[in-house]
Order: sequence, then structure tokens, then C-alpha cells
Amino acid sequence: MDEYQVKTHIFEGPLDTLLSLIEKRKLFINDISLSQVADDYIAYIKQRENVADNFPIADSAHFILIASTLVLIKSKSLLPNLTLTEEEEHSIEDLEARLTEYQKYKALSVHLRERFGIHAEYLRLPSKEKVIVFAPDKNTTISCLYETISSLILEIPKIEFVPKAVVQKVISLEEMMEDLRERITASLKMSFKDFAKVDKAEKVSVIVSFLAMLELVKQGII
Repeated sequence: MDEYQVKTHIFEGPLDTLLSLIEKRKLFINDISLSQVADDYIAYIKQRENVADNFPIADSAHFILIASTLVLIKSKSLLPNLTLTEEEEHSIEDLEARLTEYQKYKALSVHLRERFGIHAEYLRLPSKEKVIVFAPDKNTTISCLYETISSLILEIPKIEFVPKAVVQKVISLEEMMEDLRERITASLKMSFKDFAKVDKAEKVSVIVSFLAMLELVKQGII
């Protein structure tokens, strides 16, 4: 496929050459109609839509990058004193950095093509010798391995199950006071000794019962 050629009233040739002449100030960017260059490139692509091989994406990417550089140069030429926001300045700096990197890779690709040609060349690396990282002793037998593995299994610590702790519910002071109120209502007189016999197996219950009774006495209920 023929390379795209820029054709204007002051320049005719490859796009790379146009950019090079402008950067070297041998051509004035304002004399070039970038819209015409873009239209010609679109027409160039359409003419090759019916070509057997697909249009290379790399060529389109190359055109976009070169055109971006030309637009950037022309915008700076037309608006030299334009005040830009911080975001706009960052975008322009990022574009300039990308274009600079592209030019480096472009030059490197030309150098590689000149050195190695179109077809890639591959060099087979010498095969590395396999290094044996483990070799059992000559006297090792299957029975010896079995005994060794069995002894290792026996040394594995056994899992010990810890019995679950049973937490007994402790009656609260408020619950005991409510229980006392209900019992006093049913029976106007009750001794602490009689009340403690209800659940004398649990010392905690007896203590809470005593505290609850003191609180009821304090409140004038008993």
C-alpha cells in the first residue's frame, strides 16, 4: 500500500516530512490547512476500503499522532498569549510528552528495521542441563521410607477438644425484687429463712435474695 502523501499548495510529501520541516521552521504552520490534510487522509482511507488486505491500524495511529502535534503547534502559534487553566496546561504537557515518546519509538523502529530487515530473526538459546535437586540414598528402600513416614505421622500433634464451659444464669436484683413483691402480696408475712429455702442449693441466689429483701425494706415495701 502506498504511503499517504500530503498535497497542499506549498508542500507535497509524507506527513513525517511536513512535521519535520515545521519543527525546523522551514515551513510556517499557519500556511498549512490542517482541515484539508484531515479531509485528504479520510478520502485516502475510503479509497482503500475495498483493498484485499485490511487497512493497518498502526498507520491510522501514526496519522493521529502527527496530526495532534501539528494542531498543538498551530494552536500555540495562533494563540500565543492565551491563558490556560491548570487542567488544560497539564493536558498539553501530557500530549507533548506522549508525542516525544512516540518520536523516540518511531526512530527506534526505523533503526531496527534497517538492522534486522522486515522479517524477525530468532536465536535459539542453548538448552539448560537439568539439575537434579534431590537424589535418594542408594541404600534407601521402600520399607525404610514407610517407617520414616509412619514415624512422622505419629509425631503430628493430636487435636484436643476443650470442653465447653457452661455458664449458669444469675438472677438479677431487679428480678428477685419482683419475685419478692409477688410473694409478699400472696403472703403478707415471710421470713428470710423461709424464702432462702426455695433455692438453697445456690449460694448466689441466697445472696441476691438477701440484697433484694434489704432493698424492699429500704423502699418501705416490706
